[in-house]
Parts: sequence; structure tokens; C-alpha cells
Amino acid sequence: MTMWVFGYGSLLWNPGFEVDEQQVGVMHDYARSFCMRSIHHRGTSEHPGLVLALDEMQGARCEGVALRVKAGTEAETLAYLRERELISSAYLEKNLAVHLKNGEVIEAVTYVIDPNHVQYCHLDLEAQAQVISRAIGDRGPNTDYLHNTASHLVELGIEDEDLNWLSQRVKTLCS
Repeated sequence: MTMWVFGYGSLLWNPGFEVDEQQVGVMHDYARSFCMRSIHHRGTSEHPGLVLALDEMQGARCEGVALRVKAGTEAETLAYLRERELISSAYLEKNLAVHLKNGEVIEAVTYVIDPNHVQYCHLDLEAQAQVISRAIGDRGPNTDYLHNTASHLVELGIEDEDLNWLSQRVKTLCS
């Protein structure tokens, strides 16, 4: 059985598993947002950072990348993703429809935010920039996560005005 994973944040530039194919696609009714406090990878419990999550929102759309997992590695890939993405149970694992650019609709393993989890937050863009500019976790500075994601979206031809603004604002704050 073919397994797809939807990447909208760090999976764009660091999937961590073997990919046979990738295609740009759209997920409806979810928005990419820095709505998850990071207490492990990009921050600490004392000084949380922010990471991207898909926030369920009627009428929203998130453009990202559908990653087809190398055949024969599905179980290993799913175990890896669960260890990586479900570290604090703030994400929910769902199989959701992704509309590929070629018109095909596939189902992909997707990690979305649990709006009832303590790490869920809603901050305006300036507050996000302030947090991201200072946070550091066990995978490095929060700024690296932001800039890597923003630059890979640009490379893929995906427009995300909020991430572009955040990336520029954080560069200003850190200079």
C-alpha cells in the first residue's frame, strides 16, 4: 500500500525518511500557523519556542508537499514519525485528503494541532517574532526552523505571506 505524508513545516526540508516522490498539494480546512509552543525541539519548558502546526479552520487552505514514502519502509517510517512528531502529544495523527497539483486526490498521514492541548496558542505575528527570535531547543535555534521553512516554501513556489513577514521581522530583531 502506498503511504503519503503531508509536509508543511520541517518535513519540507528535513523529512528524516526515504521519499520516492514529492508533489506540491493543498489541504483544505487547515491553516499553517505557529500555534504550538515548542518545549523540546525549538524551546524549553522554561522558555518555549514556537513550531508550525496545522490548525483546523473552516475555509482555510494550506499548501505543502505530499511525500510518497519509499515502498517497503512504511512501518519503519510511521514509527519514526510517531517518535518525532508525537513527542508531547500536542499533535494528532490523521489521514487527510491532499489535492495534488496534477488533480489527483491522495490520503496522507498528517500531524495537526490538538486545540485542547496546553501547548496550543494563538499569538499575533509580532508576538510570534519575539518568541522565535529568542528561543533555542535541543534541535537548535527557533530562528533556524523559521528561516529553513520559509526558504523552502519559496523554493517550492509556495506563497506564505505570514512566514515571509515573520522571517524578515526575526532577521531584523536578531541583527
